[in-house]
Amino acid sequence: MKMYLLSLAVGLLVGVLYYVLNVKSPAPPLVALVGLLGMVVGEQLLPFIKSYF
Repeated sequence: MKMYLLSLAVGLLVGVLYYVLNVKSPAPPLVALVGLLGMVVGEQLLPFIKSYF
């Protein structure tokens, strides 16, 4: 969990730096990131459900 929080903090810091420098972020559009999040949640959901049934 610590690694995820560190990754989020660094990502936020870089985002602020991009904003300050007025640089366009090379990240994909938000809809693509939401799709990736759905894939990760879906991948983790089945083992989680199987552990309870």
